[in-house]
Amino acid sequence: MSKVGAAHNVRVVGSGETTIVLGHGFGTDQSVWRHLVPHLVDQYRVLLYDNMGAGTTNADHYGFDRYSTTGLEGHIGDLITILDEFNVGKCVFIGHSLSPLAAMIASISRPDLFHKVIILSSTPRMSNTADYQCGLEQEQLDQLLHGLETNYKTTIRGMPQMVIGSGNSVAVQEFTQMLESLRPDITLSTIRALHKYDVRPLLPHVTVPCHIIHSSIDICVPVAAAEYLHQHLGGKSVLEVIPVEGHLPHLSSPEITNQVLLRHIRQDIADRA
Repeated sequence: MSKVGAAHNVRVVGSGETTIVLGHGFGTDQSVWRHLVPHLVDQYRVLLYDNMGAGTTNADHYGFDRYSTTGLEGHIGDLITILDEFNVGKCVFIGHSLSPLAAMIASISRPDLFHKVIILSSTPRMSNTADYQCGLEQEQLDQLLHGLETNYKTTIRGMPQMVIGSGNSVAVQEFTQMLESLRPDITLSTIRALHKYDVRPLLPHVTVPCHIIHSSIDICVPVAAAEYLHQHLGGKSVLEVIPVEGHLPHLSSPEITNQVLLRHIRQDIADRA
């Protein structure tokens, strides 16, 4: 395997004319898609990878300057390199949280790489401002960061129940294990970057079709953020709010979430009119 493939633990499974690329969000790794992959491999070529900094990657390869930028440039560059390295074109990209933002921005300069982007539980900006009320209050974000800086283990162990929501102890345990595998200094660097990024100015330049999927209850990213994306993207988009709770519905409510994702994979926006 190439150096890039090895660094990001790239795995290609299944076969088919269409390639589906699965990108995970903060605190998880590619294993978070384990409920979805079996539904894809008989019909599609599926590429999974780990974002640099995930607990499954080599922490020595994490460049703090590269990945601490507020424009997500490091992750965007990694994604483009991976897709080129593995000869991916016109893929269906399914991403959670941070990853679909990287894909959308990558599509501005490289539209040849994407047929469409399916966006799960994502937001163009984490914190509220005078002209943006679709995120969290800065005080809430500051409290989380302070907790991580002063009492890391306790704060990390308290996050899964809040993020997942009630009623799925297995998903909470699984997410807890993934969070605890992260190196603390990388976690802090990532959280600081996530709290400051703002991709709103780039949204009008995104013309690849975007399918926005969002939980009806998500304490981390309000539904208003998904509505903002839908209203401000430059190309065709569709929004579906699904009746589940939590920021990781593909992990905590896979039965419902998988059916929605599969439908959006198969149907383009024009077909849904």
